[in-house]
Amino acid sequence: MKLRIIKLTPEQVTQLLQGKASSIASNLPEDTELLDIKMDLFAKQVTMVVRSEGFEDVAENQPIPEFHQAKLQEVKPTPAATIKPEAASASAFRTPVIESKPLVPKPAQPPASRYAAKMENEFSPDQRKLLSFTLKGDVVVVKPVQFLKAEWEDINEIVRSLGGRWVKGDIVSYWEIPLQ
Repeated sequence: MKLRIIKLTPEQVTQLLQGKASSIASNLPEDTELLDIKMDLFAKQVTMVVRSEGFEDVAENQPIPEFHQAKLQEVKPTPAATIKPEAASASAFRTPVIESKPLVPKPAQPPASRYAAKMENEFSPDQRKLLSFTLKGDVVVVKPVQFLKAEWEDINEIVRSLGGRWVKGDIVSYWEIPLQ
């Protein structure tokens, strides 16, 4: 497998979309393909799975390693006497520096609602991978991220034990769990 995981905050992704990614430099190979993207609202983290022939091959039974991005770091310009006058007006030059730790720190603050986070913990890790959790007003909306086969019954039972219900829509169906 020539895959890597990239973890960013929603703010960093917004900066990338706005073209203001001054805090993030990309040292990704030219042939990089985006395979999957997922946002975890409770952890405030965006996870992307990318593939490139330039990545070291990892055995399929191993977890996908994290890709460590380059981060731009301010470097002081040389003294004005040794540089050209037109270059002296630049306040700083940017140089990519590879960091050894991930760019996304662990969230320091608790989630928006402790009760909502406790609800998410009622599901097994395997079930959480199949679901997305969104806090809307006084309910937590739990949506499947893929077609659920045998897992649907188990998840529905957990949601009902939390006081929730299945909401069947024309296009999108989901569970609603009221905050108590």
